[in-house]
Amino acid sequence: MVINATYLAQRTRSSANWKDAQRRVIKSYRDWLRSAPEIQQMYSLNMPVSAVRTKIRQEFERHRYVSQLPTVDMLLFRSHSEFQETLNYWKQLSHVLKYFRAEEDPRARLPKNFIGGFLEGRN
Repeated sequence: MVINATYLAQRTRSSANWKDAQRRVIKSYRDWLRSAPEIQQMYSLNMPVSAVRTKIRQEFERHRYVSQLPTVDMLLFRSHSEFQETLNYWKQLSHVLKYFRAEEDPRARLPKNFIGGFLEGRN
């Protein structure tokens, strides 16, 4: 397999208005959903494609109520860079599985305070 660093590359740009930002977000969301079977196969994930799609939706829903256009542009840039790194196989399995850790490990929560985390042996 030949590695092409410019595969899926895009120029960074700012949205002209909210309609343009909405169109770009929907395009990014659809790209992620369409690539879910490929991601599941590439990384040999032991979960169905529907679970991958559900996690993708949850990640997009986390930022649903962002109200500043520059912040939306920054989130779109980060989304596309994650998309490019994932599909180019520049990530390792552990990088992909970090998104699913909370569902798999009930102890994968943040400590309530610093001392509690320190005494548990967590950083």
